[in-house]
Amino acid sequence: MSLNEQTPLLTTVHVVPRQPRYGHSTLRRFCTIALSTTLIVVVVLFLVPINWLPRHALDDSVWDNDGPWYPRSAWPESQGISYGELQDVLLSTPDEAKAKEWSQYYTSGPHLAGKNLTQALWTRERWQEFGVPDSNIVTYDVYINYHQQHRLALLGSESRDHDEPATGTDYTVKYECKMEEDVLDEDPTTGLEARIPTYHGYSASGNVTAQYVYVNFGTYWDYDDLLKVNVTLEGKIAIAKYGRGFRGLKVKRAQQLGMVGVVLYSDPQEDGEITEKNGYKAYPEGPARNPSSVQRGSVQFIDVAPGDPTTVGYPSKPGVPRQDPRNVIPSIPSVPISYRDALPILQSLNGHGPSAKDFNEYWQGGGLGYKNVSYNIGPSPSSLKLNLVNKQEYITTPMWDVIGIINGTLADEVVVLGNHRDAWTAGGAADPNSGSAALNEVIRSFGIALEKGWKPLRTIVFASWDGEEAALIGSTEWVEEYLPWLSSAAVAYLNVDFASIGPEYIVAASPLLKKAIYKATGLVQSPNQTIPGQTVRDLWSGRIKTMGSGSDFTSFQDFAGIPSMDQKFGRAANSPVYHYHSNYDSFHWMEKFGDQEWQYHTTAAKIWALIAASLVESPIILFNATDYANSLAVYVEAVREKARKSDTLNSIVDHNAFGKLESAVERLHKATVRFDQQATLLEEQVEHGSIPWWKWWQKVRLYIEVKKVNDRYKYLERQFLHENGLDGRSWFKHVVFAPGRWTGYAGATFPGLVEAIEDKNDTALEVSYEALPMISRGSTTDHIPRNGVTLLKHGSMLQPPGWSIK
Repeated sequence: MSLNEQTPLLTTVHVVPRQPRYGHSTLRRFCTIALSTTLIVVVVLFLVPINWLPRHALDDSVWDNDGPWYPRSAWPESQGISYGELQDVLLSTPDEAKAKEWSQYYTSGPHLAGKNLTQALWTRERWQEFGVPDSNIVTYDVYINYHQQHRLALLGSESRDHDEPATGTDYTVKYECKMEEDVLDEDPTTGLEARIPTYHGYSASGNVTAQYVYVNFGTYWDYDDLLKVNVTLEGKIAIAKYGRGFRGLKVKRAQQLGMVGVVLYSDPQEDGEITEKNGYKAYPEGPARNPSSVQRGSVQFIDVAPGDPTTVGYPSKPGVPRQDPRNVIPSIPSVPISYRDALPILQSLNGHGPSAKDFNEYWQGGGLGYKNVSYNIGPSPSSLKLNLVNKQEYITTPMWDVIGIINGTLADEVVVLGNHRDAWTAGGAADPNSGSAALNEVIRSFGIALEKGWKPLRTIVFASWDGEEAALIGSTEWVEEYLPWLSSAAVAYLNVDFASIGPEYIVAASPLLKKAIYKATGLVQSPNQTIPGQTVRDLWSGRIKTMGSGSDFTSFQDFAGIPSMDQKFGRAANSPVYHYHSNYDSFHWMEKFGDQEWQYHTTAAKIWALIAASLVESPIILFNATDYANSLAVYVEAVREKARKSDTLNSIVDHNAFGKLESAVERLHKATVRFDQQATLLEEQVEHGSIPWWKWWQKVRLYIEVKKVNDRYKYLERQFLHENGLDGRSWFKHVVFAPGRWTGYAGATFPGLVEAIEDKNDTALEVSYEALPMISRGSTTDHIPRNGVTLLKHGSMLQPPGWSIK
């Protein structure tokens, strides 16, 4: 059609219907609606519940764990195997034949501190074989001494009047001490060519000749008794019995009083009924003490600080600055001898000076009276002297800790188990290697559990320390090096020094660990049952001793504020005499007298492993804060009684300072009761509550509440640390526990208060009271910070280098 001015402007155009752009449009519409609905549901289920979680749930300690937002998918159940199955493994694995095998290896040759690298390497290899591949050696450079020469001779001048001074040329040797233990055909260890001489660790070199004085056990109070009766001590040599305190403090007090040397011997008085006097034959024929046995040992001033005396407070790594050690180790020589060597020396004092019978009950009971020793004090006459020679080589040398780790799901909650490996003799079958054998069986047991698929909730660290015998060196340096990490992560430290020398279960521990100890000992069968089925708990008194010092728990408990335990099977009244730090602490003695069937070795291993497992696997840490508060009340009353007896501190008692302290402890007790009750309710909820998977936020919320309680428990012990430490010995930070200032081994509770009372110092007592940061303020567990204490506020979640914490 042609177009002109008549053509219409609009016209109808016919089109076909539009084809659909996509196929399956109905399906597409359905999918769109479904996905949009799912997104809305996810937003509701995930974002809204997060607002219901506690605000502290944003802490890294909760969210750092591998998803979901609780430690592991099986939580709160054990992973891989049940907790009951884990207990069965730990109870059934320790084997007497294996314990004997480990003991035989460790006691086959000398392994002095700093001279046992071969054993360190062997130990690491065994642990790796047991299933702990992450086992490494940590090295420290330590200042220590080794024996070169010694002599002790009794000199007499028979040609002169006893009251007239004699010259050096007038003296002849009346008795030359052997200063060596007898070689026994029955005991191969005693005849090793490389056997270790009798000497004291950290003793001073010197050559002194002087009159001598018998000072009983050489305790602070024994010396005080002598001063009260005007016995001249200055310039004399002390001869003292071992026992009733740490040997180094006997030397320290003698040094303070101007004495020039110390001789220490083992008196049968300490052996109870098992003596030759009572008809028992001496080792090796019988259970009594061999007359030639000598106790070696350290004389470092353990009341001041353990560890390397040239790096107090920091680890002894290569290149670090070194301190003058004179404040921590003696400046006068000392030597150990046998009672056989002591006899001529003591007999020569008969009739000279007052007698021990003239003193109080603490001077009575000497065990050599039947050998013609009257225990006269002296001093010896000028015509009778001792020549004491002690030559030591002091060097800086490597020491080697073996550290093994089983990674748990929680890297910030760690349980440490430790035993020292070094010994004063070629044997050391009891101290320390009964503990070393038990530790190997503990690790082998956990290794079998790992093979069965178990993965621990908390991380486990195993330690074989070097240098314990010298001055608790390996453990102290390790704690000082990793203090920030331990402060953030450590739950507990479980120590065994020697595991077995008899049938009596003995344990010292922080009150927090009472619950775990009671539970474990109630699960392990006793080797000396009088009725079938009796457990260790059934035959044990239940007494838990206070923490002192003398073993590797010291730096954990007293310096880092980590709840610690030390357990062993010790002597009963009728047990054979244990030759402590002697050549006769040998494999032969252990097999014949100590633990003939090796059952106490394995029993100790089972208890040790079960305590560790309960602390590692329980969703809520197996602590009880009320036990701590109850113990504090007992400790306060003991200190108050001591103050009442003081003749110059009545003003403190009258002003009711102790009443305030008791009130604070009572408030703390009420708070801990409430807290433990809350923890118990939460534990019941964890054990019996069943939460569906789709209510995941309830499980997260429950875990966060558990985490909150566990952090309160974990940091409770740290609250008793005082940044400035104890007066005069600032390395010790714990205000509740420390070694006694003049006992060393035995623990002192509230040591600052006790020492102020002993010194009759009202001002120091007030200062010590104010230094009790938690109790004196009447704090509650609600005030315990979750990230450590002020003393350690700069500590971060550091991990030992080279460790794979997963």
